[in-house]
Amino acid sequence: MRILSIILFCTFYLSVFSQQNLLPLHSFYKDQIFANKLSKPYNGGSFFPVRESQYDLIPAINDSSKQYYDFTYVLFQKHLIEVSGKDFHFTIDPAIDFSMGRNLSDTILRNLFQNTRGFHVEGDFFKNFSFSTTLYENQARFNNYESAYYSSVGELYPRPDSTYLTQNAVVPGGGRTKPFKGDAFDYSSAVGYFVYAPIKNIAVTVGNNMQFVGDGYRSLLLSDNSFNAPYFRVDWALHPKFNFTYLRSRQLNLMRRPASGSVEAYYEAKGYSVNYFTYKPNEKISLSFFESGNWNRGDSITSRSANPMFYNPLPFLSGLVLKNKNEVVSLLGLNLSYQLAQNHRLYGQFALNDYDARKTAFQLGYRGYDYFGVGDFMLQVEYNYVANATYETRNRRLNNIQYNLPVAHVKGNGFQEFLVRTNYELKRVYIDLTMVYYLTDNYSATALLSIYDVMPRSSNAIFYENLEVGYRFNRKMNLMLFGSWTYRTETNTSFLGTNSFSFGLKTGLRNNYKDF
Repeated sequence: MRILSIILFCTFYLSVFSQQNLLPLHSFYKDQIFANKLSKPYNGGSFFPVRESQYDLIPAINDSSKQYYDFTYVLFQKHLIEVSGKDFHFTIDPAIDFSMGRNLSDTILRNLFQNTRGFHVEGDFFKNFSFSTTLYENQARFNNYESAYYSSVGELYPRPDSTYLTQNAVVPGGGRTKPFKGDAFDYSSAVGYFVYAPIKNIAVTVGNNMQFVGDGYRSLLLSDNSFNAPYFRVDWALHPKFNFTYLRSRQLNLMRRPASGSVEAYYEAKGYSVNYFTYKPNEKISLSFFESGNWNRGDSITSRSANPMFYNPLPFLSGLVLKNKNEVVSLLGLNLSYQLAQNHRLYGQFALNDYDARKTAFQLGYRGYDYFGVGDFMLQVEYNYVANATYETRNRRLNNIQYNLPVAHVKGNGFQEFLVRTNYELKRVYIDLTMVYYLTDNYSATALLSIYDVMPRSSNAIFYENLEVGYRFNRKMNLMLFGSWTYRTETNTSFLGTNSFSFGLKTGLRNNYKDF
């Protein structure tokens, strides 16, 4: 990967200026993509993030109102800092999330807070090269149900009796934590990438930012729920009707090795691969075939390279050739999207793990926009079903997790989910409502961890609702002043319900899934 970086850095100087940067993965931007703000509906296969040169969304959604002051011009329409020259363009924005709140159902009445400081930098050089980097430094105190989950999937340290001790919680998208003020968390993360497009139909991306496959709010194949991992990705438009995406990555189970010569023992690594082939028979329909693989790279004592078939680009071949050889576990899937009309879309997914008919999942969903001529109004209805043990394997080190967090759906496996989302924006004032109802079956939040799961399993009904109202200053950086209300109840549990309020200021560049 280091050699490739040098080659790409040298060769981009031979070109002319354009934008290859990736659109943020935050749901706001995905909602705007599927709202079809451009002349044609989006029909790109839904492997996100997509490049700005591939789908030029920002000019279509940016505020075009007349401004009379430099301050309001920057606040409403520009990046915080922009530097341009003949063959380059740089932007720098804050990456912040400042909020305060309280859970009224918490008898201790603790103050909840999120204190995220950081920066987001993007750059374009000449025609074919773009890059981005974002740094986050966080301190936070969460609702009880969140804290309990993050702590249950923390780092695993070996004990002398061959069992493991769980320490240092893990926050989805945020990484592992350190204790802060007793019951709060301190954590930091950095993401980044560069994109090189040597010719019109091929783009090469190297980085450690998140990925998402699908048209829905959730993905049952690959989502941005877990934590960033280093990867290499090639997107190739083979033909106007055929696309192919090739992704190779290195993931980690947060299990410390028993012995190490370094200050901290290493984590256990595994390979991760995706082959994704999309067929578009017309401008309204796309059918994509998905294959991912979790590859054996050793155990608590040994470490080795992945099987050479790890690099094979042909879908389904590796899993069939190496089935039952403890080299790879394949997750197969379909992603289907159908644009009914300009403002209505049906979508769905199907997943099958390790060629086992008992380990299945499927999704059915609908997105609709601009009802009764009301612009910037969205309604989404989605159903997800994931069977017990869908993302689990006989070799638990090859479970479908990264950083001890599910790679697909935030809830893991063993549930049904009914989800409704709606949002509306008028003159920068927005309202966003999400309602989720889960039915779990023999469920454990730690079922996907690489060690044997000893947590008690349960069958619960969970209701989650979040209402957010705010003022969106800037759509380029998704800068918002907001107030939020979260309500959550769960049957058959000792946890008190959640009835929390918060308010703050944030830039929405990534998703923080708390609806589990």
